[in-house]
Amino acid sequence: MSFIPLAIPNTGEREARNLQACIETNFVSSVGAFVNEFEERIAALSGTASGVAMGAGTQALHISLLASDIGQGDLVILPSFTFIASANAISHAGATPWLMDIERDSWTLDPGQVREALESQTERRSGVLRHKATGMRVAAIMPVYTLGTPASMKAINEIAKEYGLLVIADAAAAIGVSYQEQPIGAVADLTCYSFNGNKTITCGGGGMIVGSDEQLMGRARHLSTTARATANYEHDMVGYNYRMTNVQAAIGCAQLDRLDDFLTAKRKIRDAYREAFEGQSGVELFPEPEDRTSTCWFSGLILDSQERVSMVCSELREQSIEARPFWMPVHQQAPYRRALSEAMPTTEELWSRIVTLPCSTSLDAADQQRVIEAVRAAIK
Repeated sequence: MSFIPLAIPNTGEREARNLQACIETNFVSSVGAFVNEFEERIAALSGTASGVAMGAGTQALHISLLASDIGQGDLVILPSFTFIASANAISHAGATPWLMDIERDSWTLDPGQVREALESQTERRSGVLRHKATGMRVAAIMPVYTLGTPASMKAINEIAKEYGLLVIADAAAAIGVSYQEQPIGAVADLTCYSFNGNKTITCGGGGMIVGSDEQLMGRARHLSTTARATANYEHDMVGYNYRMTNVQAAIGCAQLDRLDDFLTAKRKIRDAYREAFEGQSGVELFPEPEDRTSTCWFSGLILDSQERVSMVCSELREQSIEARPFWMPVHQQAPYRRALSEAMPTTEELWSRIVTLPCSTSLDAADQQRVIEAVRAAIK
């Protein structure tokens, strides 16, 4: 019985040709035509003026914060319902996460709770927005586009404008989507992608910041390339060697050629699971907000208990099918158990009941049907 993985890369001849070109030209390090092409194409797709490619999505978030002068003594608002890397990037910058809940119908940051927290827990001191209890400056909002679905950006941007906050979007899995008919790069000050191996398109590993603020993007590029000020190896600040290689970008460019096909495949997989399990007792479906598109990066189901999730994962494993529980929320992770957090009723009600199912862009109909039948047998 063949193994059906959760989410794997879909590579082929185009990627091989681009990699061969890197070898033949000897451009295998952190400069090269593929890096330039990849940055330009991702920026255009995102509706932004430029992009800065990096070695990982976490690096993109880290540099976005540093480029925005966010660090020690600053708070950054984000949802707890996210992979821990979102919070880690804030910690890497020296800032502090302020963890909040999500909306039930999008699984993204709840702007109502954000507004309530800012209204009740902050004040202006000498023109600076500060958290009353800690005295820390509130610097930014980091909405996470969960599973490739944008957050409620109209409301978030209204709050950010009112309180003078930057919006740095963690769009790790949201390449190619839109919010209210706008490309997602147009609805945040800075937007960060990941091109890890399980993303819709991959570079094997990689990330990128996109934006249209020339000063912010210039600082991001400078910081991510060791802050080298002159050709004589003079450096004017503490920088980071976060550059994407031409080899990584070569894979990314080939993947971009097939992005539309990959997004179509992801949508088809999501719809097949929806059709198979809609209306089934003890099963809920992933949310589908109508005012935004989604990459449908991961697909799966919401079951009636954490024990049922564990049972399904175990039974599918016995049939050579990979299924996984969802991320443990950040506020329950050891490094952040004492972090500044708001009430999390939706996060705590949801996270442990989610099971993710195979959704590789190469998953064929026969294998997906095998998954569906295995899940049906496990939950009957």
